[in-house]
Amino acid sequence: MRIVILGAGAGGGLPQWNCGCGNCNAARSGAIPSMTQSSIAVSLDGEAWALINASPDLRGQLQATPALYPRGLRGSPIRSVLVTNGDIDHVAGLLTLRESQSFDLFATPAIHDVLAGNPVFTALNPDFVTRKPIALDESFPLLPGLEARLFAVPGKVPLYLEGETVQTDLLGENTVGVELTAAGKRAAYIPGCATVPDWLLDRLAGADLLMFDGTLWADDEMIREGLGKKTGRRMGHVPVSGEGGSLTAFAQAAIGRRLYVHLNNSNPLTDPASSETHRAEAAGWQIGRDGMEIQL
Repeated sequence: MRIVILGAGAGGGLPQWNCGCGNCNAARSGAIPSMTQSSIAVSLDGEAWALINASPDLRGQLQATPALYPRGLRGSPIRSVLVTNGDIDHVAGLLTLRESQSFDLFATPAIHDVLAGNPVFTALNPDFVTRKPIALDESFPLLPGLEARLFAVPGKVPLYLEGETVQTDLLGENTVGVELTAAGKRAAYIPGCATVPDWLLDRLAGADLLMFDGTLWADDEMIREGLGKKTGRRMGHVPVSGEGGSLTAFAQAAIGRRLYVHLNNSNPLTDPASSETHRAEAAGWQIGRDGMEIQL
């Protein structure tokens, strides 16, 4: 299994277009790596590829990844796309794929309903794009030989669907993780998750690779930095550090390689030289970076 992290950033990426925080300015100057928004690509043979999430930065991500270049005058090695929720940073890139290219679009029925409810996504011509609803915990071929399974993780509805009352630890079809299996190897991709309950640890036990939600280092990070008014948990993202954070929750988990992905521009993990990065690495984590390749 070959996995390419197309984008390791959260919504807005790094630098975010309207943000002058220390991390964004450091990325603009080249002092720390830039990050595009959250997406990965996976293949078994290097010829047929699947995308998991389609970020607003997808065009640039494809340009930066030669394995995803067209093989001829017109065409693409992308055979399928799967989206894990309806967040803008995971579905807006679908509009980049509107040029009469055949692929299968996988999502839960609830997320397909979200896409169907927005007429802009009719730009994905049904003569070319087959929308395939997938039930939770149902194994299906994402690519020939690559089995995928969607499973609910604690989360919430997309921001643009929030009402007056918001439940941030919903379990259902709106926020899912993806389990990928091939040739005896198992990987999990969970770019959004609000808590780490014991049952999730049990489900992930024995995985060869975990790519997990690292949006914020501290729950109140954006408030402290003057960048927002919401905590990470209010946004549906478990923090990395602190009580109930993922660093502690996964400390004894029987998981092989583990990476943080979906990093917000405020997160000190975006800086390879930060003390927080060193702490995460000492605990056995790698920090996802754009263009990182993983072989299982």
